[in-house]
Amino acid sequence: MKFFAHHGVLLQEHAVGACFYLTLRLDTDLSAAAKSDDIKDTISYADVYDVVNEQMACSSALLEHVAGRIAESLFATFPTVSHIHIELFKENPPMGADVGSVGIVMDFSASER
Repeated sequence: MKFFAHHGVLLQEHAVGACFYLTLRLDTDLSAAAKSDDIKDTISYADVYDVVNEQMACSSALLEHVAGRIAESLFATFPTVSHIHIELFKENPPMGADVGSVGIVMDFSASER
């Protein structure tokens, strides 16, 4: 997923904003959907996007905090999810170096909440 958001430690990052790329993996039992071909037996990726989009719109200093908020919101919205893998990268960060992107990779478990 690609977002324009206002996350960062520097005031400039909050004022100007940047592009962020998010890769997400949700672990859940999809066996019912595999048999039924019915949307009610799965997790709609459109609904997942809505949850993530809402959290990306809330400014944070740290990407770790953004990922944590996303994970908590997804667990709360989709109680069948057991594990979440998030990769969140910021394009062209203001760090005085020629860097395409920097980011974090985090894993969250429903059992460790």
